[in-house]
Amino acid sequence: MAKIEDYAIVGDLHTAALIGTDGSIDWLCLPHFDSPACFAALLDSPEAGRWLLAPASGGACTTRRYRPGTLILETEWETAEGRVRVTDFMPPRDEVVDIVRIVEGLRGSVRMHGELALRFDYGQVVPWVRRDKQGIRAVAGPDAAYLATRAPVRGEDMHTVSDFTVRAGDRMPFVLTWTPSHLPRPRAVNPETALHDTDEFWTEWSGRSQAAGPYKDAIQRSLITLKALTYAPTGGIVAAATTSLPEQIGGPRNWDYRFCWLRDATLTLQSLLAVGYTDEAAAWREWLLRAVAGDPAELQIMYGITGKRRLPETELPWLAGYEGSSPVRTGNAAAGQLQLDVWGEVLDGLSLTRNAVLRATDDSWDLQIALMEHLEGAWDQPDNGLWEMRGQRRHFTHSKVMAWVAADRMVAGVRASGLPGPADRWAALAATIHAEVMTHGFNTEMNSFVQSYGGTALDASLLLIPRVGFLPPDDDRVIGTIEAIQRDLTQDGFVLRYQSQGSDDGMPGGEGVFLACSFWLVNALHGAGRRDEAVTLFERLLSLRNDVGLLSEQWDPRAKRQLGNTPQAFSHFALIRSAIQLQQDESHPSNAPIRALRRGRRVKGR
Repeated sequence: MAKIEDYAIVGDLHTAALIGTDGSIDWLCLPHFDSPACFAALLDSPEAGRWLLAPASGGACTTRRYRPGTLILETEWETAEGRVRVTDFMPPRDEVVDIVRIVEGLRGSVRMHGELALRFDYGQVVPWVRRDKQGIRAVAGPDAAYLATRAPVRGEDMHTVSDFTVRAGDRMPFVLTWTPSHLPRPRAVNPETALHDTDEFWTEWSGRSQAAGPYKDAIQRSLITLKALTYAPTGGIVAAATTSLPEQIGGPRNWDYRFCWLRDATLTLQSLLAVGYTDEAAAWREWLLRAVAGDPAELQIMYGITGKRRLPETELPWLAGYEGSSPVRTGNAAAGQLQLDVWGEVLDGLSLTRNAVLRATDDSWDLQIALMEHLEGAWDQPDNGLWEMRGQRRHFTHSKVMAWVAADRMVAGVRASGLPGPADRWAALAATIHAEVMTHGFNTEMNSFVQSYGGTALDASLLLIPRVGFLPPDDDRVIGTIEAIQRDLTQDGFVLRYQSQGSDDGMPGGEGVFLACSFWLVNALHGAGRRDEAVTLFERLLSLRNDVGLLSEQWDPRAKRQLGNTPQAFSHFALIRSAIQLQQDESHPSNAPIRALRRGRRVKGR
C-alpha cells in the first residue's frame, strides 16, 4: 500500500480526492467532505473503489508537481517506450462533482492502462453499470456516476477497464461526474475548457496573496491546501480530507477529521489575514458565528461543514483500515466532550477579526457576551482538554490559559473597541485565572508549566502560553517550559503532544510526533531569542513535506514517514505562522495585518 505521503490532493471547494504516486485515486467523498465515500481503497478493502490510470508497464511516477499557484496535479512517467503525463484536477464546482484526468503523450509511444472500480458507501455498495455512447453510466440508490472518454472501455471482474496507447502530442481525456441518481445526466464537460478555467481560477486566487520572503512558496502551497479544505457554500474548513488514517500504524487511534474544529478558528484567521485573504477570513468568521449560535452551554468543539451538531461515531467493520489500522470510523464522539479552551479560541478569533473584516459595528457582540457569561461560571471545571482525552476529566493548564484569553479579549472589546460590557469584572476574572494557573499549573521543582494541575506530565500546548499573551516569550518560566519540553517531550528534535504511552487518554499504544506542536516550538524558540535554533527546526519540518508540499498530522521519526489524516489543516496553519514569524521582522509589510490587529486597527485588504 502507498504511504500517506505518497498522496496529493485535488478538489473543487466542495469535496476532494487523493491521488497516489502510482496514478490511482484512492479516496473521494461525494458530494461533499463528510458524505459517504465513492472511493475508499485507502482504507484497504478488496472491494473498495479506486481509479487507476498509469502506464501499462506499471511503476511509480518519475516526477510529480502542482502547476504553480494551482491545485492542478501533473504526474509524469518515463518508460522504455516514451514519456507520458497525466493531469488531474477538479473544475470549479457547479451543480455536480467532476474529476478530470487528461493523458498526454510527451515522447515516444506509451501503452496506458485504466481501471475504474466505482463503489459507494465506503466500498459497501457496487453500482449497476451500463455502457453508452459517451462511456459508462453507474447507478446505486441515490448515487449516479458517469465516465466520459474517447478511449475504449470494457467491463471486467466488476471493474471498468481501458487499454490504449498515447503518442507524442496525443491527449486522451477522462471525465468522471457524480450526480444524484434522480436527476438527468448533467451537461458534458469539455476537458480542455475545464482545465483552462481551473487554471485561471487558482492563478487568480493565488495572485491575491501577500506572502513574501524566502518561505513564500511554502506559505503559498499551504494556503492553497487550506483553500482546498474549504467548503465554499458555508466557508467552513475541515481539519483534513480523510478519516481513519492512523496515528500509529496498526493501532486504534484512527479518527474522522472531516469536520470543522472551533480550535482552528484563531489559527485559521491569523494565517489568512497575515497574507491578505480577508474574504476567506470573513467567510470563516460567518461560519463560526452560525455554528456557535444558540445556548452557550451547548457549545461543541467541532461541527459539520454546514454547522450541523450531530456527528455520531460509527465503526465500519467491512473495511480493514489503512495497513490494518482498525477500526475505521465515521463521525467523531469527541464532539460531545467538554473542552473549555474552545470558548477562549472562539472569543480570541472573533476579537482578531473585529478590526480586520468588519465593515460596521460588531453585531455578534451579544453572542460573545453570552459565551463569556457562561464561561464565567464554568471555567473552574475539569474538562477533557484540547487533545480530546477520553479518560477522566482534569484541570488542564491550557484550558485555564484559554479561559484567561477569553476574559482578556472581552476586556479589550470594551476598552479598545468601545463595546458595552462589565470590563472591570472580566479583568478581575482574568487576574484570578492568571493567578490560579501560576499557582497550580507551574511546577517550581521542574521549572516548567505542566499538563494539568498538580501533575508532572508535560504537554506541547504549554508552548502556546507566550503566543496568546499569557506571559512574555522571554519570561524565565516560559524558557523553563521550552527547555523541559525539548528535554523530555521530543523525539529526534520534534515535539510529541504528550507522553501517550502510559497516559490516561483512554487509548492504548503510542503515536508519532505532532507536526503542529513542532511548529509551536519554532515560534516559542524565536520569541525567546533563539532564532538560529528556530530556523534550523523550521527547515527540518519543511523537509518532512511530501514531494508536492503536503503535511499530514504526524511524523514517525523512526520509520521516517507521515502519520494521521491528510492533508492536515492544523499542520499547514502552523507552518504559515512560523514562516511569517521567522522570515520577516516587525517592520515588514507582510506582518502589517497582525500588528494592526494587536493594536486594534482595521486591516485593508480584499
